Amino acid sequence: MPKMIVSIDGVVIKEVQLTKDKTTLGRRPYNDIVIDNLAVSGEHAILELAGSDVYLEDLNSTNGTYVNGKAAKRQLLRNGDSVEVGKYKIKFVADAIDEAQERAVAADATGDEANALQASIKVLSGAAAGREVPLTKTVTTIGKPGIAVAAITRGERGFVIQIQGGGNPALNGKPLGDDPVPLKNGDLIELAGSQMQFVQS
Repeated sequence: MPKMIVSIDGVVIKEVQLTKDKTTLGRRPYNDIVIDNLAVSGEHAILELAGSDVYLEDLNSTNGTYVNGKAAKRQLLRNGDSVEVGKYKIKFVADAIDEAQERAVAADATGDEANALQASIKVLSGAAAGREVPLTKTVTTIGKPGIAVAAITRGERGFVIQIQGGGNPALNGKPLGDDPVPLKNGDLIELAGSQMQFVQS
C-alpha cells in the first residue's frame, strides 16, 4: 500500500498510508495529512489514487507544491519522489508489499523466516553508549536533530543508510555522501560525535 513519510530537517514526524481514493493535505485539522505550519495552506494539496497510480494535485496553494524541487500542479508520483510543502519534505513510497509479505519474501531469500531482516544499531560511544536500537520500522532515524541525522530504511533486500543533513558522518571511516548506502553486518557508523555498529542477525 502506498504511503507518505513526512519529515522536517531530516526527522520523520509521521507516516500516512494512502487508503482512500482522495487524501487531503493542509494546515486545517480536518485534512487527512495535517501540517500545522503557516507556510502550508488550509487546503494545500490532494493525493488521488487511480488504480495503482497516485496523483498529486496542488489546490492553488499560496506557496505552491514541489516534487523533487520542481513546482507541480498535477503530477503522477513515482516511488521515492520527494514532495516539498514549505519546509516539510514528504517522501512517496509506492509500497505494494505489506510488511508481512516483505518478511515472507526475505524469508524465502534466506530460507529462515525467524532471521529475516532482523537488525539493530548498537551505540558504542557517546552519551547513549551501550544502548541498542532495534530496526523494526520501515524508516528509523538516528543522530541528533540540528547536528547530524541519518535515516536507516528497511527494504526487501536489506537495510540502507542515507544522510538527512548535518555533520561529517562516516561509514567504516569513509565519509558518507548524499546517496543511500547498503549496510552490512558489523558496519561502523560515526554520527553526531557517537560511534555505532550495525548488527544484523
